[in-house]
Amino acid sequence: MSGYGDDGMPPEGAVDEEAADCLVEEELRQAAAVLDPVPDALRQLALEAYALHDLDARIAELTFDSLVDALPVRGVMDAPRMLTFRAEEVTVDVEVTEDGLIGQVLPPQSARIEVLGGPQTVRPVTVDTLGRFTSRTPPAGPFALRLRTGGAVIVTEWLRT
Repeated sequence: MSGYGDDGMPPEGAVDEEAADCLVEEELRQAAAVLDPVPDALRQLALEAYALHDLDARIAELTFDSLVDALPVRGVMDAPRMLTFRAEEVTVDVEVTEDGLIGQVLPPQSARIEVLGGPQTVRPVTVDTLGRFTSRTPPAGPFALRLRTGGAVIVTEWLRT
């Protein structure tokens, strides 16, 4: 163990240096809290995002977003946003409109979908036998979808509308 004495303990000067480093670190934390505090809204969003985490969930990757991947169509101004998420063998296609969400789970299967927008705004959505679902409430702000299919839980990436 380099830097340590025969007894396995750090030399006396190293202990003093470590204590000094801790004091400097604490002073920097206090200065940052006063001079550049974390905004309350950001702190609240962080708490809400953590409250919604699901350790056993698989993450569905965003594989298509019409805002980024689609070619513009001449004459179409307010086209709905189209999203495709994929988690292994499950694909979720979603159309985001000003009237809500329309989508389909593929392959078609029974599932329960929740539209996440914060810990207080989980909205359940019914999926029919063909895997289709609708939500009459458009997401406001960041949102994600959580699918429960049999024993699996799949959560999409968070997106802004």
